[in-house]
Amino acid sequence: MAELAPMIKDLALMLVVAGVVTIIFKRLKQPLVLGYIMAGFLVSPHMPYTASVADRENVQLWADIGVMFLLFSLGLDFSFKKILKMGASPIISTITIIFSMSMLGIVVGHAFNWSKMDCIFLGGMLAMSSTTIIYKAFDDLGLRQQQFASLVMSVLILEDILAIVMMVMLSAIASGNNPNGGQMLGSIIKIGFFLILWLVVGIFAIPLFLRRVRKLINNEVLLIVSLGLCCAMAVFSTEVGFSSAFGAFIMGSILAETIEAERIEKLVEPVKNLFGAIFFVSVGMLVDLQILVNYALPIIALVLTILIGQATLGSLAFMLGGESLKSAMRCGFSMAQIGEFSFIIASLGLSLGVISDFLYPVVVAVSVITTFLTPYMIRLATPAYSALEHRLPSRIIRALNHLSTSRPDTKEQSKWKRLLTQMTVYTVVYSILSSAVIALMFTFVLPFMRRLLPGWELHWYANAITGLLTVICIAPFLRAMVMKKNHSEEWKALWAESNRNRLPLLFTVLVRGFIAVSFVFYICNYLSRFSSAVMITLGVLVIVMIVFSRTVKHRSILLERLFINNLRSRDIEAQVHGKKRPYYEGKLLDRDIHIADFEVPADSQWMGQTLKQLSLGHKYGVHVSSIMRGGHRLNIPDGDYIIFPGDRLQAIGSDEQLAKLGHALKTELLGEDYDVESREMKLRQLIIGADSPFVGKTLEESGIRSLYSCMVVGLEEGKENLSSVSPKRRFEEGDIIWVVGEQESLNALLKN
Repeated sequence: MAELAPMIKDLALMLVVAGVVTIIFKRLKQPLVLGYIMAGFLVSPHMPYTASVADRENVQLWADIGVMFLLFSLGLDFSFKKILKMGASPIISTITIIFSMSMLGIVVGHAFNWSKMDCIFLGGMLAMSSTTIIYKAFDDLGLRQQQFASLVMSVLILEDILAIVMMVMLSAIASGNNPNGGQMLGSIIKIGFFLILWLVVGIFAIPLFLRRVRKLINNEVLLIVSLGLCCAMAVFSTEVGFSSAFGAFIMGSILAETIEAERIEKLVEPVKNLFGAIFFVSVGMLVDLQILVNYALPIIALVLTILIGQATLGSLAFMLGGESLKSAMRCGFSMAQIGEFSFIIASLGLSLGVISDFLYPVVVAVSVITTFLTPYMIRLATPAYSALEHRLPSRIIRALNHLSTSRPDTKEQSKWKRLLTQMTVYTVVYSILSSAVIALMFTFVLPFMRRLLPGWELHWYANAITGLLTVICIAPFLRAMVMKKNHSEEWKALWAESNRNRLPLLFTVLVRGFIAVSFVFYICNYLSRFSSAVMITLGVLVIVMIVFSRTVKHRSILLERLFINNLRSRDIEAQVHGKKRPYYEGKLLDRDIHIADFEVPADSQWMGQTLKQLSLGHKYGVHVSSIMRGGHRLNIPDGDYIIFPGDRLQAIGSDEQLAKLGHALKTELLGEDYDVESREMKLRQLIIGADSPFVGKTLEESGIRSLYSCMVVGLEEGKENLSSVSPKRRFEEGDIIWVVGEQESLNALLKN
């Protein structure tokens, strides 16, 4: 028999140890991430008293796959539309937190005389709070439905996307000996170019593909297709100079805009959990007790930096975003830890060979300590605010607590600002698409045409055909670039308001037309040797023809409508199935109440009861505005509506009221059946004797079901099959009946 591969032995060891340790951590109500790290430490070579992993390289390979699937799942839960709807408040808070904590990390690193790259990567690690740990802490403490918790989660989503950008930037910094501002700017432009290109092309093509094959895809095929797209984008991302994790995240965010997003997320979750566990186990394998002892002082310093830094600077960042002092402190104190993204950034530094070996275990130790302290920091926020309230003058407290009412309304933008912003976005997007098409045509089509038409004489025909095809392909983009928003409401209003607006408006058309001509000029300049004047004239003529072409106009409008439809497909599906939150929710926030969703557990004591019987308004002060069951929504349910397991309740109330409702839903359960083995159903024969109490009674009068919890399945009359027992038939002496029930119930029945 062939010997088992070391890879399988290592996997068995890691998963068995991880399973045992995580059960213990679950029992202790600690995050599973810490259990995985502890399991990794137990199977690492640094732990001489236990079995250790033999092949570290294979484990690292699995860990890299784990990072990729973790970020793919993160992308599935992410939506760029959500970020755009958040407004400026969470964006300001996120940028402030990341900048201030990064600077703190760099300063602390320099204080210990660590290398430049160690300090830079340390700053990135300290800036990333843990989405997983905070979400788990909010859930355990019953705070997930409160208003400040939703703001924290919004900032964490933004931190995650900025962490992806930070990883790309750190890779760019690590690749150069001394990168200057120009290199950094070039990296940012490169990130923006590919980010927009992939999102636009992906949102256009992938939902269209999934829609066409929707009838052919079951869960198994959808899982394979999703993971295939994830790996393909990871490969493509690596080919253009980014990390595989970046590509996986982008593909996840593209699929997040499709109708299949929730289904994909559920299918991918077991794969993510498996490889994610291997990643965190590999993190624990890097923990060296000797390093922790030698670097005890830096670990303590970093823990204090995170706790104090997030509590003060984090709270200040949320105040700059427009939150009141109390809300800002609750948010800032909640983010005082580091987690999974810090490990990913540390792994990046190790794989690039730019950070010291000691930094990884130090960061892991800091993460473990801050994770244990997270629930205490969340609870400490309110007492800290109360203490501050007693020491600061009341007028300052009132001013800080009412900062949120003075936030500017972002909707009151000038017509010029809205118009120019929209024009700029369209111009940038269509320029990127045109550039991508030109690059593809010159990279693949042009060499093919030159091979198809060899020789110097046919060389110009190949160039001309390629140039013509390229212009035809980008024509819809160039037309949209020049004409988009020229008939918008803002344009018409500005044109009618004043004659002074007309020249600037025409100038915007001229500028966009110049950009469009530049693309045609570049194509001509690359493929021909005409003079500049001829190429400019040709470019102007081509753009004029494109603008006035009905065919190009039709293609442009068709492509844009298809893209918008794909982008809105998940919203459309949510509206059809009643999943979308009501529009009046935003107005409730100004009155210190908001809407929260609650799912009725499968073993809830509430199931089968009506809203009138539950009396949720009287008990908890909340109002149930809607009930979702399956894909159907019932708005404003009356008191006679019955609650079923799996129902999703939308309730309106304050943070305190909603927290009480959530706690009741979690605790008022039927409980688990720990004696399930004794609940086995068995079939027994019962002979009605002369002294039987059932003689002369009907099935209903006998009480076999009501008194003994058993069921008569048939009457034996000497036939091949049992005869059914009529409810009106009276039992007679000598009847042989067969009954089904639990062993204890059958014993009680047979005694009679």
